[in-house]
Amino acid sequence: MDVTPQEYEQMVREQSGPSPLLRDMVWAFAVGGAICTLGQAILEFWKKTGLNEKDAASATSITLIGLAALLTGLHLYEKIAKHAGAGTLVPITGFSNSVASPALEFKSEGLILGTAAKMFTIAGPVLVYGIGASIVYGVILVFLGV
Repeated sequence: MDVTPQEYEQMVREQSGPSPLLRDMVWAFAVGGAICTLGQAILEFWKKTGLNEKDAASATSITLIGLAALLTGLHLYEKIAKHAGAGTLVPITGFSNSVASPALEFKSEGLILGTAAKMFTIAGPVLVYGIGASIVYGVILVFLGV
């Protein structure tokens, strides 16, 4: 069956229906804000245990990564993401989920060829381009003498 791109787009529009954009934005904002609020509460907790600001920030990052990976492993993160959408993409928790999800999905293929090889399927390009961009930016700053 040969379908032009315009015909395909029309078929998709007919089948998908209208998107509840306002509701989706409110949920994303609320859940993203809740994740950030949780992060702030965790930071305050670590500071109250006697950690200085820098160490408390590191401990907070580790805690959020661990919680997101745990929720991913328990299949709860995807349930939250289903309703919250982009709100769960808050960088540190979303990144943790993007590493843990493929690792869990491919664990049946073995430790090396499954879990380890597929772990960075989604996060890998982010790392590659992020590190590459930071190197280019650093070289530019060196040449500019900044």
